[in-house]
Amino acid sequence: MKKAWYAKKWITILLHIAAWVLLFSLPYLLRPTNNPNQPSHPEPENPTINFIISRINELLLICFFYMNALLLIPRLLYKKKYTFYTLSIIVSFTGYVLFTRLLMVSFTHVDKSFVFRKHLFFSTFIFLFILACSTAYKTIRDKIIADNLAKEKENEFLKTELSLLRSQVSPHFMFNVLNNMVALARKQSELLEPSLIKLSSLMRYMLYETDEEKVSLEKETEYLQSYIDLQQQRFSKKVIINVAIQPADKLYDIEPMLLIPFVENAFKHGTGMIEFPQIDIDLKAEKNILYFIVSNKYDPLSVEIKDKASGIGLVNVQRRLDLLYPHQHSLTITKNDGRFVVSLQINLAG
Repeated sequence: MKKAWYAKKWITILLHIAAWVLLFSLPYLLRPTNNPNQPSHPEPENPTINFIISRINELLLICFFYMNALLLIPRLLYKKKYTFYTLSIIVSFTGYVLFTRLLMVSFTHVDKSFVFRKHLFFSTFIFLFILACSTAYKTIRDKIIADNLAKEKENEFLKTELSLLRSQVSPHFMFNVLNNMVALARKQSELLEPSLIKLSSLMRYMLYETDEEKVSLEKETEYLQSYIDLQQQRFSKKVIINVAIQPADKLYDIEPMLLIPFVENAFKHGTGMIEFPQIDIDLKAEKNILYFIVSNKYDPLSVEIKDKASGIGLVNVQRRLDLLYPHQHSLTITKNDGRFVVSLQINLAG
């Protein structure tokens, strides 16, 4: 997975440097301007020493920040070694207070009677602030990494599952089409050649187009129409097939091989030992919504047996819709008065 620009290492380092510069500049930026009516504070006798001590103090805080984030939290806090973690914080705080106190007394002209309580109060405040920032940084960063990893694993799982679902649809479809070829060879051999040409185009679509995440709705409907044509050639006038595929109002993309299982299911359960079999297929796309309705007559006495053997296609397509168009589709399947009706709506702009 390609990293975003802000996740690159050199960008991260620059952001850290900028954050530290801004943080340690705040006392100078927020320092009130001297009032001319008030006596000004005396400048330190040696500003260079004062500057060096300030930078050492900042360096100690930075070191503690990364020591806590990269060492103490992963090795102690995450492993529930709370006692050792607390002792490590106490030791770090004590060392920080004593070392900074020693620097101030040894290298500045601060009187040795300097009130220790004031130094302790200020040191405690800044140390706890850095501790809180370090802990928040580590936990938030680890949470983001964990979420990204989980999302990446989920995406890989979905890709694998979709591939499996497609592979289940394709052989099932090819089995039916080859049966159609056998029926055409036996009944109307003069139609076998154009049927084989249609079959060739279908196979080309399945092999070279369906590897893409999305295909144009136009190609998908052409594929659908070719399949319907093959079925019409097979059944001739034995089955009434009404097809209304309206041109879309603009160019749309759709998941490949998504609509064919509904049509396959109609021909499987809507033909055979059924009186006056009829299949109606209606498809249109307008205002970013795909409307797809497939209905067929069925035999209530035999459909349950057929579903046990060959009803896998609808289960697969329902799962694919949930994966690919979550909260962007509506699928309704009804059985009324001897008719099986599938009504599907998909938000193609979602």
